[in-house]
Amino acid sequence: MVLLRLPSRMFCWFLPAALLVFPEHALAIQSHGAPEGIYVHQMAHVFFLASLCYLFWDIRRSSFPIKSWRYLQYFCILMILWNIIAFTGHIVGTYIDTSEIVKDNGHLSAHIAAPITNVKLIYYFTKLDHIFCVPAIICLYLCLRSLYHTSIAEEKK
Repeated sequence: MVLLRLPSRMFCWFLPAALLVFPEHALAIQSHGAPEGIYVHQMAHVFFLASLCYLFWDIRRSSFPIKSWRYLQYFCILMILWNIIAFTGHIVGTYIDTSEIVKDNGHLSAHIAAPITNVKLIYYFTKLDHIFCVPAIICLYLCLRSLYHTSIAEEKK
């Protein structure tokens, strides 16, 4: 029985190690085909935004007393902001030519070519969407951790 689990354990360690050693093959960046790809992506932002608004409203309406639900509300607020910023960034990105983004040393070292206009400035700030996304994920983690600890404490009673 232990011998059957050994290959799956090796695979669980091999895959992350392979992705760390060969990151250029991860293909994490995906561009959307014009124009229907961006339309579908923008509709997904709108639907996700609407679902987060409903979840936030439902939590407020139910008035759960546990602090984990407060973390879930913070998650909803931050992800609503992230959706608005990402949606705006996608719209503004259609007004910027690809030659205005200089990628001399690859995608991670990209910068905007001069002269800096209002559209380029808005585009730059909308690309900082991780300022809202990362704290939102941390709030979701804190929510789930708090719910887990609450359920463990209730089981012990």
